[in-house]
Amino acid sequence: MDIKKLKTLREETGVSLALCKKALEESGEDLEKAKKLLQQWGAEVLAKKATNITQEGAIFSYVHHNKKIASLVEIVCQTDFVAKNEDFQKLGQEIAMQVASIKANTVEELLNQEYIRDPSKKISDLLNEAALKFGENIKITRFLRWQLGL
Repeated sequence: MDIKKLKTLREETGVSLALCKKALEESGEDLEKAKKLLQQWGAEVLAKKATNITQEGAIFSYVHHNKKIASLVEIVCQTDFVAKNEDFQKLGQEIAMQVASIKANTVEELLNQEYIRDPSKKISDLLNEAALKFGENIKITRFLRWQLGL
């Protein structure tokens, strides 16, 4: 097993070392194939977790530097442990910034937006990656966006 590839896959996906190792083994140590396997496995895991109860989470805020646009976003998860995790907190901040940057009328519309920092991903992809990483159901339940004078 190439440790450098394992480390790279872990850093790029945030998925557990055990799953990264399994994906590399099954892909013949091909990083791109391993990423696709992780995505496939992730979709299966997410489908199973989609019905899990989400009673924990946090509210995130963002105020643009010009102080003319702001947002609040509620993101829920299954456990307080995940809600307090630094990566969950970063995810919340990123999504709050997204809400302030690009107007959406519904959660579904927001989930289908291209992520402002990486247009190759949608907001739903960010949530799915986090759900796979934490092993929990993670959802945006509501959000608000304010713009001065509107």
